Amino acid sequence: MHIGLGKETLVEQSGLRVILIRHGETEWARDGRHTGRTDIRLTELGRMQAIVLGDRLRGRTFHRVLSSPLSRAFETCRLAGVAEHAEISEDLMEWDYGAYEGRRTADIREEVPGWFIWRDGVPDGETAFDVGVRTDRVIAQALEAGGETVLFAHGHYLRVLTARWLGLPAEDGRLFALAPATISVLGYEREQRVIIRWNDRCHLVLPSYVWAEQGDLDVRAGDPSVGSGDDRPGPTPART
Repeated sequence: MHIGLGKETLVEQSGLRVILIRHGETEWARDGRHTGRTDIRLTELGRMQAIVLGDRLRGRTFHRVLSSPLSRAFETCRLAGVAEHAEISEDLMEWDYGAYEGRRTADIREEVPGWFIWRDGVPDGETAFDVGVRTDRVIAQALEAGGETVLFAHGHYLRVLTARWLGLPAEDGRLFALAPATISVLGYEREQRVIIRWNDRCHLVLPSYVWAEQGDLDVRAGDPSVGSGDDRPGPTPART
């Protein structure tokens, strides 16, 4: 079990938020292969996802931007338009899958029936606890920075970080499914750490005119939308 992250000061922390962004699609992620330290690049769809994701970040000022050094994460950061002030952190690297790198769960279970990474770990790689040690350091940096910190990283890693944010053991990251190119937000309700938003992929399936109508982070009608393929300009206003 991890040592706790320390007692929160009994004051409201409503302005402190950690924004989690999982990188866009890669070929290995699409095929269900464990992608840890192998530097797989984004697919063309993954690049489009990152650009559309950037429409929702436009106009925001972050206290700190941190990215994994792996190209799929940093390329997502760059295409989303927030790489200018990004810091590269080795602590945001994906889980080291060791001997299971590049393999699918179904294939591993043919050799190890019932294998479950959150419980069983991987040969010659990291445990969930090991990943949690790294996420704790990143959480400490976000707390020190205050305001909004945005992290561009990886699926399993961000799930562990979320568990640790909530004071749960690292292996409880198994409870939080996370898709590529999604936005999640961690923060506070008064002094209590909470999940504010999770696995938000609406920017990938809604036409941009919907976001424009909602006034969502300066998205404009006509900006590209990935997922639905529907980017109609919306109904023409009636003449008066």
